[in-house]
Amino acid sequence: MFIPLHDSTPLKVIRFQAVTITIIALNVVMYLTTGALNSEAVLDQIASGWGVVPGELTHSAAPILTYDPVAEPFTLVTYMFLHAGWWHLISNMLFLWVFADNIEDAYGHAAFAFLYLMSGVVAALLYVLLAPGSRVPLVGASGAVSGILGAYVVLFPKARVWILLFLRIPLRIGALWVLGGWFLLQVFSWWMDRADPEAGIAWAAHIGGFIAGAGLTYAIRRRLWLRLEPESGDLAET
Repeated sequence: MFIPLHDSTPLKVIRFQAVTITIIALNVVMYLTTGALNSEAVLDQIASGWGVVPGELTHSAAPILTYDPVAEPFTLVTYMFLHAGWWHLISNMLFLWVFADNIEDAYGHAAFAFLYLMSGVVAALLYVLLAPGSRVPLVGASGAVSGILGAYVVLFPKARVWILLFLRIPLRIGALWVLGGWFLLQVFSWWMDRADPEAGIAWAAHIGGFIAGAGLTYAIRRRLWLRLEPESGDLAET
């Protein structure tokens, strides 16, 4: 268990991570207006209505509740802005705050927003694929944030990151070790819980989002490197 505190990579193109800040603000506002002050019954209703319910998306299970504010395909986006508790929200937003600014710098504002949403959609689809009949709602920004972590590993594997290991030991280590280790932990956790496709923490969504973000970023990595270092020409791969 660790939390990231700060990385060593400065912004080079944009002056301010406007999209990152907007995403964080939207998540906080959504939690304050949904999860922070409502009863458990209301929270269940919100999660089933705005979260991804695999059985409802695949039409293999009856709706949990009659509350159905949006068509199921749209929940592939709306679920990213809901959280199950304060720690769920804070941990996701902290990872986003530390790592997303440099990815927004590399992609540009609009393309970064696309990467974030695309990663979240892929994360949810993998969760649905592995548990198509589940009636457990998927909520949270973890899948989308995982995509940003995957992109960071591709672009900045040698960046130094301050983390708080076990929530008490400060360490400064390479991003490849931090985020590579995080990804392997998600794979291990999914493997251990694979017998229960309705496990409360959707490890598969984390894995799907990470692979989506890393895959897209790897495919266009030269273009992104040139955006960050235009005077260096084609950068060597690491």
